[in-house]
Amino acid sequence: MMRMSSGLAGPVGFYNTSCPNAEALVRQAVTAAFANNSGVAPGLIRLHFHDCFVRGCDASVLLTVNPAGGNTERDAPPNNPSLRGFEVIDAAKAAVERSCPRTVSCADIVAFAARDSVNLTGNTFYQVPSGRRDGRVSNATEAFILPGPNSTAQNLTDGFARKGLSAEDMVVLSGSHTIGRSHCASFLFRNRQRLAAGTISPAYQALLEALCPPTTGQFTPNTSEIDLSTPTVMDNNYYKLLPLNLGLHFSDDQLIRNATLAPFASAFAANETLWKEKFAAAMIKMGNIEVKTGTQGEIRLNCSVVNPGSSAAGIEMMMAFPAGTSDATADEVATS
Repeated sequence: MMRMSSGLAGPVGFYNTSCPNAEALVRQAVTAAFANNSGVAPGLIRLHFHDCFVRGCDASVLLTVNPAGGNTERDAPPNNPSLRGFEVIDAAKAAVERSCPRTVSCADIVAFAARDSVNLTGNTFYQVPSGRRDGRVSNATEAFILPGPNSTAQNLTDGFARKGLSAEDMVVLSGSHTIGRSHCASFLFRNRQRLAAGTISPAYQALLEALCPPTTGQFTPNTSEIDLSTPTVMDNNYYKLLPLNLGLHFSDDQLIRNATLAPFASAFAANETLWKEKFAAAMIKMGNIEVKTGTQGEIRLNCSVVNPGSSAAGIEMMMAFPAGTSDATADEVATS
């Protein structure tokens, strides 16, 4: 097993005293779910990414109800119906609550579960700084800032830069596409343009056209493996497929079409150990995006809803901050 240290300042072992078996309980829940369905691993990694990129790593992506009203992040097209792993987080949270009530945040459970998924599929373990707190706001409209499968190289690098992540971090984290599946709506139509441009294998596109119905839409259930060669193993084959015009998404293909990004993709195709080292470091870095700590936010009792009393607080907050006040400002006040 390849083991990585964080290399970043952060409270690794935050629960060593208050809930010493927290990470073990999460690992047990993830391992049990993975034994039943290996697809939960890429789902949990993606869940962490989609959480951190919207309002920071605060488990806002798990909420099914927003106290202020309106749809939540998990209802938005970038997440619905493709985001998965919620039931694994719920199982882990239930186990942790039985052992250490009101102690471990849902945001930390998501981070632990993503790490455990990397370890299960890629035999790579890294320490996760913890002590995150859970947010109380989740807005569907904010999920559209997530870099999507049709993003250009510039879109991708700009989106990651806004979260303090470099172009190399972006290429590194894109390698998570070495496992998992993707819905037809995420690739079918843009790949027809790629076919005309000669940037996707005609045989590959023909296979995808046969897989996906012509009326493909957001809720079409058909999916394709992202990595054709080793779709359940976290390795560097994702990068090796790109020069063969076998990247599933337009955004995947962009990594080799851009002069700044292509050398990174080539280096990772040539050296799996290098990529795994950088992947662990990038996951830790991503896990530190805009975290709530100390007295900010809360320790949610149920990961899908804010704690009792938070709804009333949200209504009072909306009264105190009339229309025109930014959600970010209101949330800072609500979580202080």
